[in-house]
Amino acid sequence: MRLLLISNSTNAGEAYLEYPKYEIQKFLANVKEVLFIPYAGVTLTWDDYQARVESRFAEIGIQVKSIHHCANPVQAVYDAQAIVVGGGNTFNLLKTMQDNGLIAPIRAKVSGGTPYVGWSAGSNMACPTLCTTNDMPIVEPQSFKALGLIPFQINPHYLDAHPDGHAGETREQRINEFTQANKGTKVAGLREGCMLLYDNGKLSLIGSRQLRLFEYGKEPLELNAGDDLSVLMQ
Repeated sequence: MRLLLISNSTNAGEAYLEYPKYEIQKFLANVKEVLFIPYAGVTLTWDDYQARVESRFAEIGIQVKSIHHCANPVQAVYDAQAIVVGGGNTFNLLKTMQDNGLIAPIRAKVSGGTPYVGWSAGSNMACPTLCTTNDMPIVEPQSFKALGLIPFQINPHYLDAHPDGHAGETREQRINEFTQANKGTKVAGLREGCMLLYDNGKLSLIGSRQLRLFEYGKEPLELNAGDDLSVLMQ
């Protein structure tokens, strides 16, 4: 199984998909066309989403076919050289994937070796559930169960900040609530500008910022690129 799970599509002040572009190119070496899943787009139309991704992927020599133009989405998954899932609203993404009967086919296809790239909501989708997303539940999926390609949860766009004057919970407090309610599941707080690569049975952190690991009953742990991340796969 090969996964590239990216925290965010765009760093502040950069062009769309600029920072992960060449990591995507390296990950998808020898892939000529990807199947793109734009279902997380809500205010952004799926046609516009496809065009945005097409423009960036063209720079690395990869064509993009969007699943919303496929007459048989399930067959499109089975035919795909690689699967790319964009960010946006995770609830809308999961519901539309469920409604189109795509959860089991994508899980089978990726588990069989087809490369999977996701950013933001697309990274959440690789987790057991969507329960550590940052989104509002604007639609109701059939269940919270996602693809389950990895045994841990990701919180993309992870922030340590607690702004002055803000009386609500921090991101860390929310994640601690999750680990309290789901004691056997670890959470990776994936800061912006970073990504997780799973390849040849090894999980690696790519990026200049640390990953914050949350686990019930333990103090959060900061992990760097180059550290052993096998604990997340246990």
